[in-house]
Amino acid sequence: MTQTQPTVHVVGAGPAGLMAAETLATAGMVVVVHDHMPSVGRKLLMAGRGGLNLTHSEPVEAFTGRYGAAAPQVAGWLEAFSAADLIAWAEGLGQPTFTGSSGRVFPRAMKASPLLRAWLGRLEGLGVQIRTRSRLIGMGDGVLTFRTPDGERTERPGGVVLALGGASWPRLGSDGGWTAMLEAQGVAVSPLRPANMGVDVAWSDILADRFAGQPLKPVALTHDGVTVRGEAMVTRYGLEGGAVYALSGALREAVAKEGSTTLVLDLRPDLTIDALAERLSRPRGKDSATNWLRKAAGLSPVAVGLLREIPGDLPTGADKLARRIKAVRLNVTGVQGLDRAISSAGGVRLEAVDAGLMLTALPGVVVAGEMLDWEAPTGGYLLQADMASGVVAARTLTGWMASQTMVKTPE
Repeated sequence: MTQTQPTVHVVGAGPAGLMAAETLATAGMVVVVHDHMPSVGRKLLMAGRGGLNLTHSEPVEAFTGRYGAAAPQVAGWLEAFSAADLIAWAEGLGQPTFTGSSGRVFPRAMKASPLLRAWLGRLEGLGVQIRTRSRLIGMGDGVLTFRTPDGERTERPGGVVLALGGASWPRLGSDGGWTAMLEAQGVAVSPLRPANMGVDVAWSDILADRFAGQPLKPVALTHDGVTVRGEAMVTRYGLEGGAVYALSGALREAVAKEGSTTLVLDLRPDLTIDALAERLSRPRGKDSATNWLRKAAGLSPVAVGLLREIPGDLPTGADKLARRIKAVRLNVTGVQGLDRAISSAGGVRLEAVDAGLMLTALPGVVVAGEMLDWEAPTGGYLLQADMASGVVAARTLTGWMASQTMVKTPE
């Protein structure tokens, strides 16, 4: 008698799906990857336009804390595939990395395409088959149904990895269309919501026309007692940028609950109120208010513009003006939608999977990546958890399949 190795089907060819495919193939599995787009890794390539932030170098405890309510579960993923593991993996693909001054880790090439090409080459060498334009449209009783250019196709795999993504940037492939399918199978799914998105502020026409696209740096943003330092960008609709994204989950929930919320900007986070007041107490001379604030307080024109957005005249006393500069209160009235969000929250609830990311309602089906209900700020935390979850899901499925009775055929 000979044993036939069952095939694992991975649905979704983003970072989580491809990492699961690599882990499974390395373990000796026969792997087929499906993606409904004409090519794979489109969102990874988009991320690479900004340098492809792979991970972060901060200590594990701080790193894990970036995942908020999901931190206990994500901690297990990071134990299985750490930042050091991801760096070693990238360098094993011939993509050396470096750590920037912010602690973020990037490939030296500062783009995704060389890494993706090398990765796909490795997968091909492992025998992984990738089928593009193959969209999952149904599942049940151990059967997967795909829509392909050649019509519908059914598969009965030995195991399944679902890595279908969330719903951010849907034109790149992740449209959240899988939610109803899984709910019909008894899987608990939270509504998909934007994460790492810009927020809406009702600027005056003058500020929007003059300063949209201008950066605010350095700046500190505070919401509900949490302060983040970094950069922000003024847009016509409000604010976006890394510091905004770090608070975006809390801002989103506050707006959903209350209708609006207050975001406080410190335009000179590197100076104390007293130090700033001392500078502002110097004689103004013949300078205009804008030039004086630029020289004395070190404010950019866009920062001065923000000060003027507050109703009423600027305070005349140095101390009061310093306090205004250190605490510009903005009324956030909304957040940008999924079509403009960097990532998404919601998805398959973590209580719907076991510690190894297998669906309790569907034994033999594991879930990885952004379709799970977790979120994190930008800075390397998104890609790290995506890929780590792919490793965990693949290892779980490998063990589960080993525990099942292998199909035997006559010699």
